[in-house]
Amino acid sequence: MSNQPSSKGSASSRVAAASERNAPTSTRWVWIGIAAVVVVVGVLAFVFTRSDGSGGGSATPDGGGAAIPGVTVVPSGKVAVGPIVVTGTQLPEVSNSGVDPAVGQVIPTIDGQTFDGSAMSIGPTGEPTIIMVVAHWCPHCQREVPFLQSWLTANGAPEGVRLVALATSNDSGKPNYPAGQWLVREKWTVPTMVDDKASDGAQALGVTGFPYFIVVDAQGKVIERTSGELTAAQWESLIAAAKSGSAQPGA
Repeated sequence: MSNQPSSKGSASSRVAAASERNAPTSTRWVWIGIAAVVVVVGVLAFVFTRSDGSGGGSATPDGGGAAIPGVTVVPSGKVAVGPIVVTGTQLPEVSNSGVDPAVGQVIPTIDGQTFDGSAMSIGPTGEPTIIMVVAHWCPHCQREVPFLQSWLTANGAPEGVRLVALATSNDSGKPNYPAGQWLVREKWTVPTMVDDKASDGAQALGVTGFPYFIVVDAQGKVIERTSGELTAAQWESLIAAAKSGSAQPGA
């Protein structure tokens, strides 16, 4: 079928044209005014639809709309175990003494992919960053992810702090696999990299439990690391540490 308009036009358009020609001048101006109102209403409807995100993308579980203004739900895709390339020095694990030997060390750069195969990098970026490491089968992660997403939806992404996540320990033999489908269901809005089968990304960050949090300053130096389910106050303390460049007293 051609995209060129017909020279004859549709039956309805010909009827409308004939009616307009035969109508008194005043009647034609009334119809012109009504048409203008209809156009304005249509434009406003389009603008409002775009502004709330419902017109700019799918709101289905497969793609997600925006849970936070300007932020898209983590993309779905077929990447369940990703390729990982680590550059730099691996962070040591936290010692039994409780003193974190990684504090002050620059994190390595981890290059990988998101769930839809898009390239993603975790490393020094020139801005304070919080890295969240989660596992799809971890019951603590299954509670912490919706809790953090609820906080983000209510408060928005923290200003001046980059949030990224690493989905690690991916195992088809464990519950809630694959991680991508789980995070889409939770409407997770944090950009997330998929770790490889050997969990090289998590090992590079010295991860010892899930969920795991690494706070780094603008130069990529570790400020603090912690694991386990966080309260709202503890989460906000990590954000404050990222912004200030130092761990918060009593955190």
